[in-house]
Amino acid sequence: MSARFDVALHKFRQQCPYVSKDLLRWFPGHMNKGLKQMQRKLKSVDCVIEVHDARIPFTGRNPIFTSTLTGAKPHILVLNKRDLVITSLIPRIKDQLKAEQNVDNVVFTNSKDQFCRGLKTIKPLMVDLIKNSNRYNRSEELEYNVMIIGVPNVGKSSMINMLRSRNISGRHVLPVGAVAGVTRSLMMKMRINHDPCIFMLDTPGILEPSVTNIEMGLKLALCAALQDHLVGEEIIADYLLYWLNKHRKFKYVDFMGLDEPCDDINKVLLSGAIKYNRIRKVRDFDGKVRDVPDLLETSRHIIKAFRTGELGKVILDIDLLENRPSNKQEVLA
Repeated sequence: MSARFDVALHKFRQQCPYVSKDLLRWFPGHMNKGLKQMQRKLKSVDCVIEVHDARIPFTGRNPIFTSTLTGAKPHILVLNKRDLVITSLIPRIKDQLKAEQNVDNVVFTNSKDQFCRGLKTIKPLMVDLIKNSNRYNRSEELEYNVMIIGVPNVGKSSMINMLRSRNISGRHVLPVGAVAGVTRSLMMKMRINHDPCIFMLDTPGILEPSVTNIEMGLKLALCAALQDHLVGEEIIADYLLYWLNKHRKFKYVDFMGLDEPCDDINKVLLSGAIKYNRIRKVRDFDGKVRDVPDLLETSRHIIKAFRTGELGKVILDIDLLENRPSNKQEVLA
């Protein structure tokens, strides 16, 4: 691709597109209700598994969880959708999470792959953590209760379904979807293992009540933690274009039918609309009907391509990843 155009000749935006924080604020009533339910259930829980999107390992996690849910119980951070990230960076991400956020137990998973090695490690890890913890009022209980928490649409329900399927050959019973907010209340306990007896509680995705950082909010929107229409598909597509250009990821050029990289989202969407024949009919003031490019539908098309990995594997938080060797590299040195 580099033979087709000279990247050095292109000047791209250096600042994140500005959007109103109001567009990135999504804390409906079911989230507030769900958070209170989770806090009340905490006394009957032995371990908390926090699921988050592996493409944003350092941003977007809800700080409310740390202060109210994960501090008093054994905690595992599951970074899901590992099939969409740059695998070689995983050791560095784990090291940095441990150094900066004191997160010792980090597991990368793909909850859609029943053969995922990360999924295999979750059950023995949580059993070990629970056995070595002070269970207080639950010390005499033989069954283990595990609460699954996280922001919306990171794969919490999918992970429970897959663990249940792997360990007890049970059918998938929790509803899942590609949009945020499918789980809207605290679900009943689901058995995912017989010996030891392990139950999991699925919970609704909970976001921060207010957005403190615009780019963090846009990353969450791009990863589908917010509902697209609330932010605006063209706004999300514009942030995607900004990020891809900034990090020299140019697979979108061919995908959108362009000859070279472009920093103008309208030109990119227009080219994509022509390539994929995304057309809509509009009626002029004189009553005549004409065809125009459907930029909204084209925005959805490029966003979907990013979310399914067609535009390449990425770490959206790559700028926050420090340039220091992982523990494995230090040992080799």
